[in-house]
Amino acid sequence: MAVFPCVLVFFLVSSTCAPTVFSGLIRRDPDKWPLPPCKMYIPMDYFFEPDEPECPNITVPVCATNGHTFQNECFFCLAQWEFGYHIKFGNYGKCGKG
Repeated sequence: MAVFPCVLVFFLVSSTCAPTVFSGLIRRDPDKWPLPPCKMYIPMDYFFEPDEPECPNITVPVCATNGHTFQNECFFCLAQWEFGYHIKFGNYGKCGKG
């Protein structure tokens, strides 16, 4: 009977850690990633203040075609909403690298 809890714990731990451990082995091409879902970030409040965006404080850089790097896709989408659709998505990552 003592073997079953050990096997269960091993299975749960290994299934939780496997994506994290093996994610570095597979190269993913950022050019094939989907475009940012900007409809999700459009403010619903009429009194939205762009000076205080409610974006998460996560750093996943997004490069726009104008050469500006945004902290994440939320900031990119809010800038696109605020300043117009002439701001286009370039790629994920910082601008000017390479």
